[in-house]
Formats: sequence, C-alpha cells, structure tokens
Amino acid sequence: MKTLKVLSALLSYPTEELLAARDELIGVLEREAVLPRAERRALALLIDDIAAGDLMDMQERYILLFDRTRALSLHLFEHVHGESRDRGQAMVDLIKVYEDGGYTPTVTELPDFLPLFLEFAATRTAAEAIELIGQPGHVFAALRERLRKRSSPYEAVFSALARLSQARPDAAMIERLLAEPDPEPDDLEALDAAWAEEEVLFGPGAAAEDCGKDTLSAKLRQARRPAPGLEPVPRAGPRMTVTHSGITTRTGA
Repeated sequence: MKTLKVLSALLSYPTEELLAARDELIGVLEREAVLPRAERRALALLIDDIAAGDLMDMQERYILLFDRTRALSLHLFEHVHGESRDRGQAMVDLIKVYEDGGYTPTVTELPDFLPLFLEFAATRTAAEAIELIGQPGHVFAALRERLRKRSSPYEAVFSALARLSQARPDAAMIERLLAEPDPEPDDLEALDAAWAEEEVLFGPGAAAEDCGKDTLSAKLRQARRPAPGLEPVPRAGPRMTVTHSGITTRTGA
C-alpha cells in the first residue's frame, strides 16, 4: 500500500527531496485512492504546506512538534510505558517482527519510530497492513487530538491512519494518554517535568498481562529503555528519496 509510504514520508524529517516531491506524493494518493476524498484533500493541504515552505522553517517546525515534546513523540513505545524496563525486550521483539516479515531496515532509528513502522506496514498485504496500523490506534488517536489542539496540518496524517485502520481504539487508553502532560515546546520547565514522569500503565497488572503474547499489540504495550546494543544513535534526520519505481523513505544518514 503505497499510501502508507506517503504517510511515512510526511512524518519524516523534512528534506529538499520531500519539499520537491509534491506532485509525486499527491499522485500516489490519488492513483491508489484508498482514502476518502476528505482525507486525501487534508493530506494534499499538508503536502502543499510543506512544499511551499522554507526548508529550515519546515525542519524547525518538525523538531518543535515531534522531537521536543514527549506528548508528540513519533516513537510508539514512548506513549505506552514511559520509563518501564521492558522497552529493551520490546525493541528486540519488534525487530524480530520486521525480520520475520522479510524486512531488514538499515537505519539508525529505533524500530518503534513511526515512519519506519509505516514503511514496514507498506510491505504487507492490504489486510495485514490494516491490522498492523490498527493495533497502536489509541496512540494515533491521542496524537491526532494533540495536533488538532495545536491547529497543526500534521493532524491529517493521523486522521488518515485512523480511517485506513478501520479500528476502534480503546477509549480508556486514549483517555490515559490524553491525561499525560502536554507542554508547549518552548516551555522548558514543563518539558523537563514531562520527561521525568513515571511510567504509564493501562490498568492494574497491564505489563504482566501483556507478557508472552505473540502479537504486535503486546509489543506496543511494552516500554522505553533500549536493550544493550540498541542505544539510539544521534540522527542527522530521516531521508526520503523519490524514484521512478515509487517513494522510498529511510531514516538516518
């Protein structure tokens, strides 16, 4: 599903290639037409907004939105257990999911980075992709609401994901996520407090109940600390390239 590649590209760090790819991105959305017209129109507005912008301005906006605040982190595990010690194993498990699917990303990002997750989903059949993106639906719903509150055009990506997944995310989980601190990126004191928050649990014994389940949703309920050898590498920013065979998004240098 190439539409997922477009969504992955839009959530990646802006590059000159991304700004120049307006026609290609919109063309994929229109040709594949797996999204209703309203969602395609909202995504086209985001694409136009990025394409018309100054590269440095677009990069600064991206960093302020997605890199400064925990509430809008594009690392899925950031939103499920905070500082839980289980995150290392969750990373290993998610890498195994990728490898079992014949997908071996050569990137410096952690495997729970959303653009990378969407790239993997795009390699699956339509039914498998829909099932995959439905599992972290509660995270997508919370991110969409926070972006809506900021009047950010990036809300369109999460509205599109919700429409594609056709899932009904757990309302209690969404409520828990939205109850977490959501500071503005220029409020340094509030940012420090938010990053210091305790782990988030979805009900008594949630971590124990999830252990051993061989599903991606179980892995998405695990948490934040990298396992040995998986410490994040400083990134130069995700990269997107557009080729004649389609759109390819990769992160890192």
